[in-house]
Amino acid sequence: MGQKDQLFKQIFDTNSKKIFHLCYGYTGDADAANDLLQETFLKVWQNLDKFKNKSLISTWIYRIAVNTCLTYLRSEKRQAKDELTDNIIESRAEEYSEKNEQIALLYKSISKLEENDRLIITMVLDELPYAEIAEISGISEGNLRVKIHRIKQRLTEIYNQHARI
Repeated sequence: MGQKDQLFKQIFDTNSKKIFHLCYGYTGDADAANDLLQETFLKVWQNLDKFKNKSLISTWIYRIAVNTCLTYLRSEKRQAKDELTDNIIESRAEEYSEKNEQIALLYKSISKLEENDRLIITMVLDELPYAEIAEISGISEGNLRVKIHRIKQRLTEIYNQHARI
């Protein structure tokens, strides 16, 4: 295994779980999230030589993943799948235990947020430091704390609406 291969494997092992959560947060669909995960890491592999260490590699990967997810969401294929995705989430949620059902409901609720809020709350759930979230989302840490508080309130409202259904 070459040096680039070893480095890539290490980067993938360290970041793939978080990036899958991020993609799942955007799509609410495990298959689509896996596709986006693979697409993200393909771009990471192709551009690894261009990474300049100006930011953390995880920050760089998050940016690639976010752009990949946003491109996916903007595509017309995505709009046609909306109804189907909701049905898939609901049928999968029935197969889960109660805890997994709550997690599925959380991700379904996240998928109803605005795109930028979705990204931020997914990073919070992945326990990224606020400084890193601020850098990725391009807002100050002070504003980020206020924004996260508002996102959590909104997410709670959405979650509670779904939980009652």
